[in-house]
Amino acid sequence: MLRNSTVLKTIHSAAKLHVTSSVRHYSRRALTTMAAFPDLRMETMVQTTTKHGMDVIHDPLLSKGTAFSLSERERLGIRGLVPPRTQEMDKQLQRIIRNLRECRTPLEKFVFMTALQDRNETLYYRLLIDNLEELSQIIYTPTVGEACQRFHSIYRRSRGMYFSSLDRGQMAAMVHNWPHDQVDVIVVTDGSRVLGLGDLGANGMQIPIGKLSLYVAGGGIRPTSILPVVLDVGTNNEELLNDPLYLGMGHRRLEGEEYYSFVDEWVHAIQNRYPNALIQFEDFQSKHAYNLLNKYKDKVCCFNDDIQSTSAVALAGVLASLKARGQTFNDLSDERIICVGAGSAGVGVCEGIIDCMVEQGKVKSREEAYSRIWMLDQHGLIGNGTLGSEQTTSGERAELDERQVCYKKKDMKDRMSLEEVVKAVKPTVILGLSGAPGVFTEGAIRAMADGVEKPVVFPLSNPTRQSECTAEQAFEWTDGRAIFASGSPFKDVEYKGQIRKVNQLNNSNSFPGLGLAITTSRATRVTSKMFMETAVTIANMATEDQLKQGILFPGMGELRRVSKEVATRVCEVAYEQGLARAQLPHGSSLKDVIEESMWNPEYVPTIRIDGHM
Repeated sequence: MLRNSTVLKTIHSAAKLHVTSSVRHYSRRALTTMAAFPDLRMETMVQTTTKHGMDVIHDPLLSKGTAFSLSERERLGIRGLVPPRTQEMDKQLQRIIRNLRECRTPLEKFVFMTALQDRNETLYYRLLIDNLEELSQIIYTPTVGEACQRFHSIYRRSRGMYFSSLDRGQMAAMVHNWPHDQVDVIVVTDGSRVLGLGDLGANGMQIPIGKLSLYVAGGGIRPTSILPVVLDVGTNNEELLNDPLYLGMGHRRLEGEEYYSFVDEWVHAIQNRYPNALIQFEDFQSKHAYNLLNKYKDKVCCFNDDIQSTSAVALAGVLASLKARGQTFNDLSDERIICVGAGSAGVGVCEGIIDCMVEQGKVKSREEAYSRIWMLDQHGLIGNGTLGSEQTTSGERAELDERQVCYKKKDMKDRMSLEEVVKAVKPTVILGLSGAPGVFTEGAIRAMADGVEKPVVFPLSNPTRQSECTAEQAFEWTDGRAIFASGSPFKDVEYKGQIRKVNQLNNSNSFPGLGLAITTSRATRVTSKMFMETAVTIANMATEDQLKQGILFPGMGELRRVSKEVATRVCEVAYEQGLARAQLPHGSSLKDVIEESMWNPEYVPTIRIDGHM
């Protein structure tokens, strides 16, 4: 309850100033910021609203379901509109979990969770946080892949914003349709390369929604401060274009200048209303992903998840695997790494590894670091065509871009198969970012295991059915000696009477902590140093005993702990690089400030205020 009339007056003034339907008091002990608005992410004493009656019940950010107290029911005008017996969150969770267990398929559980989020976000996030290991697989990969494919069939209620080709010239006005005046994190996609499933157009909205759920559950970002966005520039997916239920624009994708001017209008509109928001570009096809990142990374606070977050967690996995093999991080430049996949994710991962090698100083040049990585695309090794071509696949290879050219092996034939490259190189690490299921063949992995004691096998493509190999295959083909991590979850494997540990090398280990750091420090940019330090932080989190078991880093159930550690280090980098605008209270601990800033899903007293103040 409120302690005195002075506090009440302060809250009423804040409500008037920011024209928001839900205003929360924030702690003086927490971070202070130079921004022109108070930081609404801090600890909460009370929730206020101008809504009344059924409008309260139907607002998922306000609703408590059966948990409204009698006094709240009276002052909010909902007495008699909900069952008379008050049941707190613990009882609600029992009911929800029992009903969730009755869902037969992962997609049914996804629909159930979406319905819960649509009616009571506090309860949704409490359930998610308490069961992250299990439910992250439902609200995100692998289930989100099927949910995207069937989005137009299972659509129930709008969430997020859509900017389409119909909206040219109107985006600056449209952004004001979003009901919240403070947005900390935006995840945006054009749906052109959703996971390993290709072009899903506007159906890709489930990806920003799922990612932002993990920002809230894992990184403590407030649900009122997130915005999922689809840039609907059309689709080239014939099945969707011919489906009368498809909800996106029914024309082919915009390309060239028309496409880039569309994105530019959106970025400027967002910057105009939310200049402090972090923008995460998600699931853009390779030809656009790098162009957009290079255009905006030095102008606005943004990053590309597929390029940079994937790179950070992959680097973390490789560094942790060095420790698991009795080596140190500084031995990275001695690794021999094969990367299967030359798209934005594959190149991004390898660039992050290259950056780390160069930073460590054991290679004389970036070119020398490139010599440690062999890259294959769908045609085979990116090699020297003048030495001959194995022609293992049909079709012509598209011209290599400036990033892919760096990995071209001048001393090896072009288009060599994976197995041939493995036998020639004797790799210590193999990375899969191809989206091609089964591309890690038995012959290739067995040949790798012949050359090293503990082969590091990372099939990182999502969802599970797109994985380059399964965990069971990796352990079977390496006689149980593999150090294994995948992009989507696999169960631990029993091999010859012993349990072999499986790691999930998922971007969720990276971006929630990064987002928490950016919003806490009010950093103006996201830098490559932040991602490198994210990788090192994650790689250092496993204990010696865990490493001996093949566990490289904490599981999803510990995501909030991982996010706190990542956020602390990234905040330090933001201050070191002079990018942070927030000021720490004198004598405060950065880690304590970060922990205080993390939103926790709890019911707080709700009062109604006069909307005309």
